[in-house]
Amino acid sequence: MNRDLPQGLSQDLPPELDRRHDRRHDRRRDPLLDLAAVLAAALLVTAAALVGTSIEHRHHTLFVRWPPLFAQWEPHLGPGTPAALAVAVAVIAYGPLVATRLPWRALLWASWGTAAAWTFSLALVDGWQRGIAGRLTATNEYLTVVNRFHDIPATLRDFTHHIVSHSPAPWPAHIAGHPPGATVTFVLLDRVGLAGGGWAGVWCIVAGAAAPAAVLVTVRALAAEELARRAAPFLVLAPAAVWVGASADGYFAAVAAWAVALLALAVTGRRPRATGLAAGLLLGLTAYLSYGLTLFAVIAAAVLLLGSRRLRPLPYVLAGLAVVPLLFTLLGFNWWEGYRLLVTRYYEGVGGVRPYGYWVWANLACTALIVGPATVAGLRRTVATAVREGPRALRRPHALSPGPRLALLALAALLALLAADLSGMSKAETERIWLPFAMWLLPTCAFLPRPRAWLTAQATLALLLNHLLLTGW
Repeated sequence: MNRDLPQGLSQDLPPELDRRHDRRHDRRRDPLLDLAAVLAAALLVTAAALVGTSIEHRHHTLFVRWPPLFAQWEPHLGPGTPAALAVAVAVIAYGPLVATRLPWRALLWASWGTAAAWTFSLALVDGWQRGIAGRLTATNEYLTVVNRFHDIPATLRDFTHHIVSHSPAPWPAHIAGHPPGATVTFVLLDRVGLAGGGWAGVWCIVAGAAAPAAVLVTVRALAAEELARRAAPFLVLAPAAVWVGASADGYFAAVAAWAVALLALAVTGRRPRATGLAAGLLLGLTAYLSYGLTLFAVIAAAVLLLGSRRLRPLPYVLAGLAVVPLLFTLLGFNWWEGYRLLVTRYYEGVGGVRPYGYWVWANLACTALIVGPATVAGLRRTVATAVREGPRALRRPHALSPGPRLALLALAALLALLAADLSGMSKAETERIWLPFAMWLLPTCAFLPRPRAWLTAQATLALLLNHLLLTGW
């Protein structure tokens, strides 16, 4: 059939040829739509920067120096610059090919190692002290209160008495803003001899770099191995790595990601008892690392919908899910009371001043920066896939083909992120806070052709952000 059929001629063709013509037409149009989506995201970021700068100069209510990011303009190079360039070039040049040829287990280890190398090198652009060792020793960070946990059970019983700002010896912002599971992690690191900001920073980077492998396991279990392999280079070379190193939210992202991965293995029939129990255990821990990560219930629900044996492991998942909440409750911490007091603390501070009307859309500009242009284009294709599938995706999700299954998983993550946005409890710093959700948007890059071009765009954005701005939190 002639590729250049005049408009309207296709309606006179047999249905089979007509459909082929439409598919070819869609394939020709897709790259233009991808670029349009990226342009729209760039305009959103530009608007957030211009409007945010104006608001901050006039009213001083954003409490960020370089809207919409919590960062400051500081062009610089560092010891991590050559390594970051080398990792980027290697992944762009060889990543897509290596991802298709490595044995599966080797690919998982390679993704972890490469993501760690990328994250370490970006962090070291700021130097060891400023980029890694000093991150978690800052005024509002976890290591500042380790010495207050001499008696962990007693401190947990007393934890909620120090959340609001006017309480005696109030917790610093990050400790007050999270359940104590986050702080206890760093207390335990200190107790086993890994004390100080250096070890804490390394822990967050090494743990956070494991998240891409968890996403690959999930995509393979619920969609297809081919899609997982196509997504692998994008997962390890994500701009999000700028904020994974070194923040506790990178560690939270890995715990949440492996909870979902184990749940995916459980509902697809692979050792449902062991994996179901482990998934529940990590899901429970996730809720005690960050209040906002309870929204991972949306992603977990999508995994259950896509699973072929979703009922069989459910009792084991629920049993595992009860362990961490039960443990912390017995030790004296009331999660619901902690969250109620956090809301009070949030609106006592800058959270009550920062304008919702700006951040409700500027947060999305932050998201566009951490996931990068390739993911924006991938999400465009994801939405198009979901629209084509229509109601069938909800009636029989486990019977969908791999592409729509991946689309459903990514859209569940996007829904969770939007719920966090609309809640008003995430105003600013979402480039760090939303790392756990962003990880599940990255595999949509598997839908993109010409991966090397898109990987170049991802790496370029990450390198520019890390070398032009000094990020902080």
